[in-house]
Amino acid sequence: MTERKPAGVGFESWVDQQIRASEQRGDVSRLPGFGKPIEALSAPYDEAWWIKAKMRREGVSVLPPALALRKEAEDAVAGLPEIRTEAGVRRVLAEVNEKIHEAVRRPPPGPLLNLRPFDVEALVEEWREARAAS
Repeated sequence: MTERKPAGVGFESWVDQQIRASEQRGDVSRLPGFGKPIEALSAPYDEAWWIKAKMRREGVSVLPPALALRKEAEDAVAGLPEIRTEAGVRRVLAEVNEKIHEAVRRPPPGPLLNLRPFDVEALVEEWREARAAS
């Protein structure tokens, strides 16, 4: 913790002294990001920059429900080759299909879903063929 500002010393000169002493000790050069360009310095100002940066660091995405479901469906199909068993493929597709059926019954707010349930048998057959070929 820093010491208190002594009486009779101007605040600005006291702060300058603290900074200079810190630089001489090498504290500044050990800070994370030292010597690296400041991220998005040339980008236009955005009032919510800190929220977006936090969400990026945390891996959080805010999409309308319909777009989030489309993304989930795309990710499910893209991830099928990594699944080891047919039962696992069927389970993943069934879970996504259930969400799609629910979204069709009760359309979520936002853009149109434009998504149909997967043909599980066709995708399982494609998965089998891909497994046999590798």
